[in-house]
Amino acid sequence: MDISRRYLLKVASTSGLIALGLAASEGYFKKLLAQSQATPVQTKKGDMIYRQLGRTGEQVSVIGLGGHHIGRPKDEQEGIRLIRAAIDGGINFMDNSWDYHNGGSEIRMGKALQNGYRQKVFLMTKIDGRTKKAAAQQIDESLRRLQTDRIDLLQHHEVIRMEDPDRIFAPGGAMEAFVEAQKAGKIRYIGFTGHKDPLVHLRMLEVANQNNFRFDTVQMPLNVMDAHFRSFEHQVLPKLVDNNIGVLGMKSMGDQNILKSNTVKPIECLHYAMNLPTSTVITGIESMEILNQAFEAVRTFKSMSQEQVKTLLNRTREAAAKGQYELFKTSSQFDSTAKNPEWLG
Repeated sequence: MDISRRYLLKVASTSGLIALGLAASEGYFKKLLAQSQATPVQTKKGDMIYRQLGRTGEQVSVIGLGGHHIGRPKDEQEGIRLIRAAIDGGINFMDNSWDYHNGGSEIRMGKALQNGYRQKVFLMTKIDGRTKKAAAQQIDESLRRLQTDRIDLLQHHEVIRMEDPDRIFAPGGAMEAFVEAQKAGKIRYIGFTGHKDPLVHLRMLEVANQNNFRFDTVQMPLNVMDAHFRSFEHQVLPKLVDNNIGVLGMKSMGDQNILKSNTVKPIECLHYAMNLPTSTVITGIESMEILNQAFEAVRTFKSMSQEQVKTLLNRTREAAAKGQYELFKTSSQFDSTAKNPEWLG
């Protein structure tokens, strides 16, 4: 089945259509960059900040609970306790993926969201399949593990190769499974993630545009070092803001690697990412100590001045220059699909 204009118009009310033309002049790029400084509409309830998720109208917590890390505690009950403690503290954005801990993270999440917790969260997961058959199978597996009949946001995971967009949008590709799942009520919104190079994100947006499709969300690394090296903040973020696509920030600390540079502290990392026009900053939480650190980052957050941002970036400039602390960009350490190509279908 071809992802044609006529077919996608049937689901335009949810995912919409857009022209995502690439900036043709430096002046236009500067205009987009200036627009990227606008924070999404936000509200505050108690100590938690909630921001609008792109054009969806959904309100999500400025901090999102990272799905991989909640699968790390050896005791399943500890992982479940962390999830519920996060929700009780106001975090409503739940990140996950079909492949995290061979499904273990989704299983824990599904158990944690029983007894009324499912109704309190915006549930996101990701799948790796690039063919319609593989994607459809993974969607159904995720639904079973999460013990839900509907996922709020489903994302194409690890779009890290220049050919990934072509495979996803090809006849018989994963996007057909996404659109059919959306029509069937299994998922509400559609997005994609990746961590390798902003050029791959730009190509994904370009191929989507060629197929008359606009994503609801895009997830990408946004941190104090990204601004200096293969920058998603500079190259991708302005386009998302300009087109009202929800921005999901990740790898604010690069799985602790950025902290090893001894140039920045954890809460500074979170504040920097929160200061960008992100709807939510997804962060790994595997202990109550780290959860409380995330709560403290929200409680103490204030919009940063241009001078504060400049000072922080100057402090990280030298360490960031070659990407040695952003290993998700410069190594295969974070490329789970490269290690398991069979997941792609």
